[in-house]
Amino acid sequence: MTEDDPVAVVDLDATGWPLRPTREGPRPVPPPGLDAYLAQRLTPPPWATDIVVYVHGWQTSQASALGALRTLMGLVETQRVERAKLYPRLRGDASGRLREDAPAHRDFAPWPVLVRWPSRSLPSLGGYRRIRDRAHAMGTEGHAARVIAQLLGYLDAHRGDPRATPVLAGRGGQYLHLVGHSFGCRLLCEAVQWAAAPPGGTLGWSTPAPPGRPFTVDSMLLLQMAAARDAFAATFTALAGAPLRGPVVATYSQHDRATGFWHLRAEKRAGIGYAGIGTAPAPVSAIRMHPTDEPYPHAALDHRFVSVDASTVFTHGRGPAGAHSDHVRPESAHLLLSLADHSR
Repeated sequence: MTEDDPVAVVDLDATGWPLRPTREGPRPVPPPGLDAYLAQRLTPPPWATDIVVYVHGWQTSQASALGALRTLMGLVETQRVERAKLYPRLRGDASGRLREDAPAHRDFAPWPVLVRWPSRSLPSLGGYRRIRDRAHAMGTEGHAARVIAQLLGYLDAHRGDPRATPVLAGRGGQYLHLVGHSFGCRLLCEAVQWAAAPPGGTLGWSTPAPPGRPFTVDSMLLLQMAAARDAFAATFTALAGAPLRGPVVATYSQHDRATGFWHLRAEKRAGIGYAGIGTAPAPVSAIRMHPTDEPYPHAALDHRFVSVDASTVFTHGRGPAGAHSDHVRPESAHLLLSLADHSR
């Protein structure tokens, strides 16, 4: 991470353990050195008001994962500048740095953190199953859930609580947002669910965070999630009581062949990314994805689970995955900004 390229990158191996660069190539971080590794990579810069942790999905190289995050954050900045009136609680200058004359809760200077993992396979049913099984194993049998939860816990410990201090948010704490795509959504859900056990607790936008939480997430945006429609009721059941202040928002599009055609054949049912959230431990609010000039009312997003129909937005894509990776769009930036705005 540098001043000119502020993206922080954490690479995981196939077991979910962090890798560090060496002259001989990437090597696993020694377990005793994990805290030092996180400190080196993940100390939030003083100018940041919001931390955006992004985990990519299927068929994503290291370079394309970084490119997708940079593009998304560029769209976020363009949308915030051009449609500033839609986000009355977010203010900042064009460079993304703090405005010293703006109130703390109205600044917005995001710091992106990219979590990369080996997600490449053949574009086939066998390849889809392989990465599905790898993502599941990384989060359940491997280290990914604990490592990402520890990563989030480290960020939480060093960001402070932006709601508890009158000084500039970048000096007193940052808001924490999670963004996942495809199988990356599973890794995030496993990590947050892992942290839902004690000393975690139930949170919501309308309630304060209890003491002793491992970390607190202000919003969770799952773009084209590669999991069964009942995943929140059958697999990620603890998310209803996880350390989340804000909602779990999942997009879907019927042009997504990866979570439609491939997921249907791999798991005998359509995925969330194709058909939306089905059953869940709490009521699911169903809305459409808004165009970039239409605001999201607070009431539309202030639910534990929100299923967003993006079928008229995520429409483009080549090959067997269809529109599965058409999520890096201005409308996605608008949704992320709306979540950040309502988090204040």
